[in-house]
Amino acid sequence: MLKGFRDFILQGNVVELATAVIIGGAFTGIVTAFSDKIINPLLAAVGGAEGPALAFPIKEGVPETTIDLGAVITAAINFLIVAAVVYFIIIVPMNKLNELRKRGAPEEEVPPTTEDLLGDIREILRTQAATTVGGPAEGPASTAGPFDDTESTEPPRH
Repeated sequence: MLKGFRDFILQGNVVELATAVIIGGAFTGIVTAFSDKIINPLLAAVGGAEGPALAFPIKEGVPETTIDLGAVITAAINFLIVAAVVYFIIIVPMNKLNELRKRGAPEEEVPPTTEDLLGDIREILRTQAATTVGGPAEGPASTAGPFDDTESTEPPRH
């Protein structure tokens, strides 16, 4: 039960999502301070002294109709900062760790196909028939079916 839970937790998507939420929440204060103290004053320098930076009223005298492009730019910059931190601090190392794990894992063997198994069975039956009768199996080789290898002298593959 604990092994299954551990496998579930260590799946890439679960760990990445959880760390993104945690790191995103932790960096919100830092990013907000950066936006309020650095980005907003820079945007305000572009705008005027009468209102928010890069804001345009649709109807004069009604503050609810103001389109504030500075706030949108600030939110986009906040998002990019948080996304970059999460990606470079959490996602890149996690992907590298998963890649290293895959390198150490043994490759899975491909199971034999039905045709391979039937060919092996046919060869075993021919060998048994030849040893019990005292000679090669009788009958034309072409009647064995579409997977007939009468020329093959290889031992069974499996």
